[in-house]
Amino acid sequence: MKNVFIDGETGTTGLQVRERLLNHPHINIISIDPTKKRDESEKRRLMKDADVTVLCLPDEAAKESVVLAKEEGSRILDASSVHRVADGWSYGLPELDVTQREKIAKAQFVSNPGCYPTGVILLLKPLIEEGLLPANGDYAINAISGYSGGGNALIDRYEKEPNAPTYGVYGLNFAHKHLPELEKWSGLSKKPIFIPSVGNFRQGMLTFVPVELTDGMTASQLHAKLSETYSQETFISVNDYNVIDDAAAPFLTPHNIDNSNRVELSVFGSTDGKSCLLAAKFDNLGKGASGAAVQNLNIMLGFDETLAVEL
Repeated sequence: MKNVFIDGETGTTGLQVRERLLNHPHINIISIDPTKKRDESEKRRLMKDADVTVLCLPDEAAKESVVLAKEEGSRILDASSVHRVADGWSYGLPELDVTQREKIAKAQFVSNPGCYPTGVILLLKPLIEEGLLPANGDYAINAISGYSGGGNALIDRYEKEPNAPTYGVYGLNFAHKHLPELEKWSGLSKKPIFIPSVGNFRQGMLTFVPVELTDGMTASQLHAKLSETYSQETFISVNDYNVIDDAAAPFLTPHNIDNSNRVELSVFGSTDGKSCLLAAKFDNLGKGASGAAVQNLNIMLGFDETLAVEL
């Protein structure tokens, strides 16, 4: 058995990490007394006892906990956004490339990916790396998430207020905090335009990357590369070309994937062959947060990475 301390287990991500780990055959959860959750000495004690400390905290609080964990020599899996492009941290997307699982397994510090970047990186990185798409292209990325991605405040707004908006676009300063992560790990050399949005549903996410096809490139070639890249991955699947694999077809929706750690990738090409749409569908609380965290924990602790990742 391995001990895991979840610092911030009462937040949205922390609750779901805890719920998954309750079903894990090889992990024992150690919890802080709620009356001592701001007690530095108690946190230090638990971090010292833990094989891995999982941080499910707001960004500034995560920074403070990292200082304590480093001083106690604790291994850290940080679900906040503050270390996703930081030196000395391994990026917790096992499917990033063939070396990433080993990096995660050996790392003392692992940063859990952001929800929006997860879908975009899985779509763009292999295509840019292969030279099928330009790293310096002009990309406009759109995405929609269930309201649970906004944490407890947004959840309360949607579930307690009668007039919560059906749909809302945000990040309109074009400086969303996920942009550095998205740019770096996708292999982009030019900052994309990224427009996130929230819908009146609890869980689920879609990310979209429209692409102009030039220099003889075809949408079917992009589809073939994605299919090849993820053919052996447990949690990543690529739908058939130009096919919507959704119960709500002909609509592509963010639904019917709640509580799973799966990502469904799709490629849709125009009839004139000039443009296509790359799309990723997954659960913002699954592969976009808590499911990914448990997958990373398994790798860090030497377990089968599929254990307890889904509710």
